[in-house]
Amino acid sequence: MTSAAITAEDLPGLLANDIKVKVAGIDCDGILRGKVMSTEKFLGIAQKGFGFSSAVFGWDMQDVLYTTEAKIAPADSGYVDFIAIPDLHSFRRIPWEDNIPFFLVRFVQNDQPVSADGRSMLRAVCDRLAAENCQAMAGETVELEFMNFQTPSEDGYGANGSQIRDIAAFLDKNAPGALRPLTQGSFSYSATRPVAYKKYFYDIFDTSAQFNCGIEGWHTEGGPGVYEAALKVSPASEMADKVSLFKLLAKSVGLEHGITPCFMAKPMQGQPGSSGHIHISLCDLAGRNLFARGTETETPTPDPAAPWADAAGLSALGRHFLAGLLEALPDLMPLFAPTVNSYKRLVENFWAPVHVSWGLEDRMASIRLVAPPVCKPAATRFEVRIPGADLHPHYALAALLAAGWRGVQHKREIPVPPVAAMKAANTRPARLPNTLEEALRRFHAPDSIAREILAPEFVDFFTATREHELRVWREAVTDWEFKRYIETV
Repeated sequence: MTSAAITAEDLPGLLANDIKVKVAGIDCDGILRGKVMSTEKFLGIAQKGFGFSSAVFGWDMQDVLYTTEAKIAPADSGYVDFIAIPDLHSFRRIPWEDNIPFFLVRFVQNDQPVSADGRSMLRAVCDRLAAENCQAMAGETVELEFMNFQTPSEDGYGANGSQIRDIAAFLDKNAPGALRPLTQGSFSYSATRPVAYKKYFYDIFDTSAQFNCGIEGWHTEGGPGVYEAALKVSPASEMADKVSLFKLLAKSVGLEHGITPCFMAKPMQGQPGSSGHIHISLCDLAGRNLFARGTETETPTPDPAAPWADAAGLSALGRHFLAGLLEALPDLMPLFAPTVNSYKRLVENFWAPVHVSWGLEDRMASIRLVAPPVCKPAATRFEVRIPGADLHPHYALAALLAAGWRGVQHKREIPVPPVAAMKAANTRPARLPNTLEEALRRFHAPDSIAREILAPEFVDFFTATREHELRVWREAVTDWEFKRYIETV
């Protein structure tokens, strides 16, 4: 039986040999929040749901209550319970926790989805597309890059005989620069470097398959100790779940090997950041790629009416979708780059896009178009290269699909030439917001495309959470500041 076919009636038999079940939801930072409950309890709540404190949308990733007015879970509500309803189709077993059954939940209040719940948000977008005879696929994959550190003991890599690995305690006493990456230097696609930590490297690959979170491609990337996982193609809602669960998996497997995976967008100064590229395609309900021109043949005729040669392999729907993406990107940046650290990755000369740009097979653009003649029509897709590894996958995918579909509905035309054409004309594309403050101004503005395609309540809520992030950051005194000013001011 596949997880997609599981019903409430199947659960007693499915869990007959289990005494406990693990459940989790996803907060607004993309972090899993959950608990273990008895199987008896789970069977009693599997359909109607159970109470889950709304504080999960009332505090930040360090459990610090928001200093801003985040109205979805305001303090004056007393952090009343939401209802968490298990999604039975999300069932899998956790291999590294003795195969305990696991379910993801969605959050409901007064019989309505909580607007901050990314899983419900993305499902709603996918349902709207399905009503238009479309299904959203996460293109080929979502690609997650992440840096891996050797986990130190509290006293520093086994000093004083301590064998307890605790990176948080170590960082209370040491600067982040004291951390040791898994390997030094930068060597993308190395055939030899994974061998040094082969048990960890292959444990992640094999465990991902067991956890229904399969990897399509797995290799070293640029930067010390950096790996990249390209997850297998899935419908968009499943892909977003798998991105969240892959992070859980990597961190959990890392614990067993004395390794700490890090999904920060920019973990180390002077090194490339860690991306979370998203590949998107739309298909009809029969599986035909709707972005491709002439998918009935392997070598479709390029469109002579295409505005640029780069777009000649795209269908009209594909061009409208691309236009919708390009128009919306600047207004949606907090959903692709949600932290102060995110924008330290988005700088020139580090393989990260900084402009509103696109191009056929152009890996320096914000949107890399993959289309004939460089691929088969069925593989036509857009690779959105802005998100970092710190993305909330449900928010990001929901926003991208809604933005692209807005372009289709309004038959928008591609607003800027491809990168190659702009270079030939000696013109520069518009700059994307390059700080969280600037990104929030555009995201929260009354005329923002974000307000047009997403629930305004969510836009206000997420803005408040990021304003809290900015306030906490402004109050922090960094190592750089201290070293720079202690003797000179």
